[in-house]
Amino acid sequence: MADFYQNGMVTTLHNLSQREPESLEADLLEFSKVRPLGLILPSLFSELEGKALPDIINKIKGVEYLSEIVIGLDRADEGQYRHALKFFGQLSQHHRVLWNDGPRLQALDAKLQKLGLAPKELGKGRNVWYCMGYILASGKAESVALHDCDILTYDRQLLARLLYPVANPMFNYEFSKGFYARVADGKINGRVSRLLVTPLIKALKKTVGHCDYLDYMDSFLYPLAGEFSFRRDVLNDLRIPSDWGLEIGVLSEMHRNYSSNRLCQVDIASTYDHKHQDLSLDNENGGLSKMSIDISKALIRKLATQGETFTTEKFRTLKATYYRIALDYVETYRNDAIMNGLSLDIHNEEKAVEMFAQNILTAGHTFLEQPMETPFIPSWNRVVSAMPNVLAELKEAVELDNEEFSAEKGTYANAG
Repeated sequence: MADFYQNGMVTTLHNLSQREPESLEADLLEFSKVRPLGLILPSLFSELEGKALPDIINKIKGVEYLSEIVIGLDRADEGQYRHALKFFGQLSQHHRVLWNDGPRLQALDAKLQKLGLAPKELGKGRNVWYCMGYILASGKAESVALHDCDILTYDRQLLARLLYPVANPMFNYEFSKGFYARVADGKINGRVSRLLVTPLIKALKKTVGHCDYLDYMDSFLYPLAGEFSFRRDVLNDLRIPSDWGLEIGVLSEMHRNYSSNRLCQVDIASTYDHKHQDLSLDNENGGLSKMSIDISKALIRKLATQGETFTTEKFRTLKATYYRIALDYVETYRNDAIMNGLSLDIHNEEKAVEMFAQNILTAGHTFLEQPMETPFIPSWNRVVSAMPNVLAELKEAVELDNEEFSAEKGTYANAG
């Protein structure tokens, strides 16, 4: 059983009673009559052939409270898109698959590129951004959840608990962030959150001083969780990064746009495991190495927008401060693991800390050398202002793809 501690900055909704999923879903079904509910699934085609996504689809295909499911499909050719339509055709809910590599969506992306409004790099951020645009275009859901497609420990309660805070008409939350313990197979996971984000935020507090933003970020129990939910109106003015800074960027945007009493975090799973990234010690352009650089830059950029001045000397101090704090955390996690009968490889933990420390310095140097770098994808409000018909064009492209490439007209089109 979790505790009931509140840190005072962002409301934490705990799992205090192990409420039955059927009870949660009954509530959500009632809420959906007033506030239609949706789900975004950003997916690589390769995930359709893995273990996690088939299990996820099997578990959500009968969820009655969902009005719409939007799947963003990356790295798929025409044959793979056709296969995806069949694969997701088992969903009973209204659903659409965005073929991001298809000619229609590529043509729309080219129009946005000419206006300087398209995502600048491939990846999850771009995928999520187009899915959010489709949610705005379709108008079928008022509150929407988003979660990854590689969750190996998925159950329906995760989705129900994730959506509940923004679905309940009695609550005033605009955004909810999922959290959980990253423990699976007898090990403590979540190295980037444990060994980079938390100690880096503590180190920033020491080097740049306490500020509302750092206190806010420090209040999230798992800031890198890929699971969150939101009211549809949030999407209009949300700028998200297209790189690995997506989760930090979304939290930063919510801090910019909303009072903290409109935000919450919710315990969505007792165990959670998904695909693990390589540490990539010798490649700063891949795996956890690139992730750590992008996340560090996201935090640095946010503080710069609030008037903080950074120099080479300050980044050196930040690196040293982070390193000492992170090593102390390694001992803390070791003790926690031992008491709970879990394993923790101290050597690998400290190797990760050493790499993250160097990458904080790399991120700092990149920030100083490229002060005009703007990794954020423009908000949909800005895009609509420049191209008023963009949402209609996006919806039409998705509908035409769905109609043309469904194997049997009417069988997988799932019109509604």
